[in-house]
This record gives sequence, C-alpha cells and structure tokens, in this order.
Amino acid sequence: MNKITLIGNLTHDPEVRSTPNGVTVCSFTIAVNRRFAGSSGERPTDFFRINAWRQLGETCARYLSKGRKVAVVGELQARTYEAKDGTTRMSLDVQADEVEFLSPKQQEDGSVPAPRGADNAQDMAGFTDIQSDDIPF
Repeated sequence: MNKITLIGNLTHDPEVRSTPNGVTVCSFTIAVNRRFAGSSGERPTDFFRINAWRQLGETCARYLSKGRKVAVVGELQARTYEAKDGTTRMSLDVQADEVEFLSPKQQEDGSVPAPRGADNAQDMAGFTDIQSDDIPF
C-alpha cells in the first residue's frame, strides 16, 4: 500500500496548468515540521511537492495561497527528469487524493473571522442557564 498523510503550510502560491487533453493540475509545495528536534535543538523541516488533479486541483487553485495550512492524503510517486545540465534526476511527488484546508477562511478585506464561540452572548441566545442541581440524573 502506498499512502502518505502530511500536514504543513504552503511555501508559495499554487501553480495551475492543464495537460494537452485539458486536464487541470494544481501543484504546490508544503513545508512539514518534524515531530522531534535534532541535536541542535531545532526541528528540521521537510518540503513536499503536491499535485492535485481535475476538480481537486481547481479547488486548490481557487482557495489556497502561500502560508495556508493544509492536510494532504495521497500517494508517493517517484519520477525522473533531465536537469538543465543534462544529468538525470529523481523527484518524489505526492499525488493528492484528498486536500483539507486547515487555515480559517479569510474575509474579503483579508482579515480572518473570529473563531466560533468568540461571541458567547450571540451563540447562547435562546438558551437558559441551569444549575447542576436541576438535572434529574
């Protein structure tokens, strides 16, 4: 089984392109911090290139931007290519099956809305506060 799950932040805005057959592909790179610090005390960061195809790619292109946090589930795929200097290189890419947006949605003015429950009075409208002694069980 080939399955990888990553949570990280986009390092730059996504790139969108289409294949000659008109299939959309959205590519972006995410930075993923390792769980444990190295000998220097810093947590190393790994960078993963993600490819999202078709409708998933279109959605990623529309809503993602540099710095946004995402969770990606997909398949690790090795590919080879020829570098500008003529040498053959290998790259590991993630072919995304699922991308979940973890950063809060930005409003049109660029600000982030307050978290749910921040305006407690409005959320509690219509509810009555009861004492634990009033509960029959």
